[in-house]
Formats: sequence, structure tokens, C-alpha cells
Amino acid sequence: MTREALKSARRWVVKVGSSLVTDEGRGLDRSAIAGWGDQLARLRENGCEVVLVSSGAVAEGMRRLGWQTRPRALYELQAAASVGQMGLVQAYESCFQTHGLHAAQVLLTHDDLADRQRYLNARSTLRTLLRLGVIPVVNENDTVAGDKIRLGDNDTLAALVANLVEAELLVILTDQEGLYDKDPKHHADAQLVAQARANDARLDALAGPSLSMLGRGGMITKVFAARRAAGSGATTVIASGRTHEVLARLRGGEVLGSVLTPDHAPLLARKQWLANQLQLRGTLVLDDGAGRALLERNSSLLAVGVTAVHGDFVRGEVVACIDDNGAEIARGLVNYSAAEARQIQGRPSGAIESILGYVDEPELIDRDNMVITLAPTPDE
Repeated sequence: MTREALKSARRWVVKVGSSLVTDEGRGLDRSAIAGWGDQLARLRENGCEVVLVSSGAVAEGMRRLGWQTRPRALYELQAAASVGQMGLVQAYESCFQTHGLHAAQVLLTHDDLADRQRYLNARSTLRTLLRLGVIPVVNENDTVAGDKIRLGDNDTLAALVANLVEAELLVILTDQEGLYDKDPKHHADAQLVAQARANDARLDALAGPSLSMLGRGGMITKVFAARRAAGSGATTVIASGRTHEVLARLRGGEVLGSVLTPDHAPLLARKQWLANQLQLRGTLVLDDGAGRALLERNSSLLAVGVTAVHGDFVRGEVVACIDDNGAEIARGLVNYSAAEARQIQGRPSGAIESILGYVDEPELIDRDNMVITLAPTPDE
């Protein structure tokens, strides 16, 4: 993303990590939050629409409950998040009010984004809030999200929100300068990756796990988030929240941190939704010919190209299409149940009626209900 493109971005999603809004585990850092409120308010004054994804609820809940270490039990984490959300939203609300701005709390779970209708409802609500000049403060609804329906971290949540509102820019602020080619804590010659394509598979090897006791994400989740955001055409900036006036400087066109850009046109809204499903109901193993047909000709998936069916799914659920090595090629809405798919796998479409006694669709997955997810092979 060039300087001019940074300056022209009008719809931003800004994610602020736990280390930037908490006082080393002693609850919220009110002065830091006031600073973020000031910077976000200036973005609004400069004509930008802003969605804030902020961590910190669990840390604030721990402080209020007198807990010294992050709990492991899910129900205790849910309790801490529930208590902490009160303080987090109050802190941002008071900051924005000093600038004459309204804030809105939006809590989401995986189920909200997996269900097509709820996904569209969340999208409409967020876009309406932006149109009204409100700053949505988004977080995962930890109070009700169990292990099986967790989004997992706020980097992922921020990327999904960027898809929801079709943001042009996703800014992930952390306590690191950006993505390095080596761990800067152990290698003095580590170099910052100033710019790269979000889908470059080589980035995976550069990102390590989180070292924070308060946050759930690490640099690898930020790389994955950038890939999700790229699906809707958004560029991602991973930068240090310790950098003075970082948001204002990005708004002015200064290239900071690591800039990860999309390498293809934005996906249609329906295909964005498919690409961002975090829980798949099953997998279809494809032979080489079927895999090439999907990748090279944007074809529908026919049963004849399927060599194995895994999982227990029903018609209309999202399944992954993988190759023999387990690499995901695509995902989509399947036209037959798992039991039916096993009966017709490897058979031509013309044989479906004789096998099942009926034909719902000639394709196992129609290309209009499918999205290609295999990252392009990087140039050597």
C-alpha cells in the first residue's frame, strides 16, 4: 500500500492489544485508553469511519475480582470477561464523550458469523453505526462463547469485522514493531518485514507464538488475520502501539510497521462469508483432476472427483475440499449429506439418481457456493 493509498483509506478497523490498554496485568491503563480515544477521535474528525476492536476485558475483570493470574477454567475466564467488559466500555465511552462522539458496544461470537442471517444482521448494524458517526467497540462475547464456538483471539475477530464492514485498512497494534524475518529478542540482525503479500506462505515461518500471559494471540494470528482481511480487499498494518501518534502518522501516509497487502480482487460478500468460516462440518478429499479443475477453471465440484468423505454433515453445511496431502483447496456449501456423499463419491453425475433414487443437484458443490482458499505458491 503506497503512501497515497494509506492517506486515502476511509474505513478503518483498529485492533488494540491487551499490552497496550492494561497496566501490566493490574487492570486497565486509563491514561493509555484516553490516548487511544484521542487518536481515534481525530481519525473521525479527518473523515474516517472507525471500528475499534479492543482487548483488555479479562485483565480488567481479573483486577476487579482480585485475581493475580489468568484463570485456566473457561467459566472463570467468562466471568472475568463479563466483569471486565463493564470497565472497558465505560473507559472508552467517557473518552469519546469528551470529543462529542458516541460509542456502541458490539459483542460477537462465532455463531453470529457462522449463521448467514446473523452475519448479515451484524453487518447491517455495524454499517449503520458507522453511517451515524458512532464508533463501535467490538469484542468477543466471552460470557457465552464456549470452547467450540470461540473466535479464539481478537486478531481474528478484527479481520472478520474488516470483512463485515468492507474496511479498506486493518491496523493491528501490538507491543512489537511489526513482523521480523527472525525473532528480534534473540537475533540482533533481525530485519523488519516492511511490506509483503498477505498470502505469501513464507510469512508463516517468521511468526512465533504469543509470549504474553494476558493475550491469546501471537504474531502468527496477525498474519492469518491479514489473510482474512485481504479477502475483502483490505490491507493490514501490523505496528507498534508504542509508536508516538501511530494512527495519525498512518493517516498521514507514513509507512510504519509491516504492511501486508492483498494480491487479488476482493471476494464477493457471500464468498467472504464462506472463506471466513472457522468451523467446518467435514472434508472432501479430491483427486488431482478435481483439484486442478477448481484451481484452474473455477469449476463446480463433481462427485466423480471425490476420493474420500470425512465428517458428519447435512446438506447446506460448509465443508472443506482438500488434496491427498491434507492441504485445503476450497470450501463451500455441500448439496448432499455426508452419508449421501459417501454413496456417490467417485461416480459420475449421471449415476446419482440410480444410486440415491433422486437428484438434488448434479454438483456436490456448486462453484457459486464455493471459495478457493489455497494460497498461491510464492515465487522462488
